[in-house]
Amino acid sequence: MSTFQVEVVSAEGQIFSGEATAVYAAAITGEIGILPRHAPLLTKLKAGAVRVQTAAGEQAIFVGGGIMEVQPKLVTILADSALRAGDADEKAALAAQKSAQEKLSGAKTDLDMAKAQQELVEAAARLKFVQDLSKSAR
Repeated sequence: MSTFQVEVVSAEGQIFSGEATAVYAAAITGEIGILPRHAPLLTKLKAGAVRVQTAAGEQAIFVGGGIMEVQPKLVTILADSALRAGDADEKAALAAQKSAQEKLSGAKTDLDMAKAQQELVEAAARLKFVQDLSKSAR
């Protein structure tokens, strides 16, 4: 079976590096699927799940936005923030969402409001990621 290299990195460090048969991510234009020998592509990612199909199974990673570069034998994801499925915590996701809602309600300037809205979008996507993981584990 044909594979390609996948690298997922964030400010926290390398999140994933390995061979994959497919990658699925939430691009700003919608869900995108990458298979071996995909045409070159550069796209922005929105907050959501990145699913990497490997020979050993699927690796789920939450990214809080970023950029994905696709080359025929390499996919690189530069994530604004990232979280491995094993590190996902529903309580932390709920706390992040509550904090973002509080910042939004207390925003005094347009800039504060825009930042708070972005945090709320990312927190909601993170919570959905965690809840989807719990559903699939059942």
